Amino acid sequence: MQIDAMAAVVTGGGSGLGAATVRALRAAGAKVAILDRDSAAAATVAAETGALGLGCDVTDEASVTAALDQAAAQNGEARILVNCAGIATGERIIGRDGAPMPLEGFRRVVEVNLIGTVNVMRLMAARAATLDPLETGERGVVVNTASVAAFEGQIGQLAYSASKGGVAAITLPAARELARYGIRVCTIAPGLFITPMLLGLPPEVQASLGGTVPFPNRLGDPSEYAALVRHIVENPMLNGETIRLDGALRMAPK
Repeated sequence: MQIDAMAAVVTGGGSGLGAATVRALRAAGAKVAILDRDSAAAATVAAETGALGLGCDVTDEASVTAALDQAAAQNGEARILVNCAGIATGERIIGRDGAPMPLEGFRRVVEVNLIGTVNVMRLMAARAATLDPLETGERGVVVNTASVAAFEGQIGQLAYSASKGGVAAITLPAARELARYGIRVCTIAPGLFITPMLLGLPPEVQASLGGTVPFPNRLGDPSEYAALVRHIVENPMLNGETIRLDGALRMAPK
């Protein structure tokens, strides 16, 4: 699918991988709406890029519907969706005090990362399915975000791994189901990237983490994630696949 002049929605577009994706799509000529729980961050990236910034809770149907309505009113119905919204916490099943992991924290991570992804995807796909097909037969493209933690989750990443493993697992069935409408679905599973979460760590810790990546021997840049998003959108044979973007990294137990 060509990107120029297409309407796109990026969740979590106020920072990190999402913000880099907004910049890449805008540079390619897309009309982009940013959906982010942090409305101020969305507004900042929107002002920088000429996108539309909207506050949105991806776990809430009414919030997502309202945001998609606003985006469609300005940009037209979206044919491109990139789900980057997500959270990460670290808790062991049995804490150092011997107490079991609080279930609410696990539930919240799954709700945002997995259910939030499905929520936005289903609402966008239902709208895209009503659009006229392009010359390629496509009506839409969905790019979701998993993580290498979906496959090599570390100690303390139970909730995060479960949520991202779920995102990877839904990729093929979603692609198979939406194929009849000409809507493709792919997932990117990033390794260690320079995101707000990693930037909060001391420089020496960041350098140490980057040193675990075989090649290139560094942390990934969000622009590299965005470049893969662009390629997925533009390459019609990419469908139903989860693509690792990790420099051959395989995560250690801890």
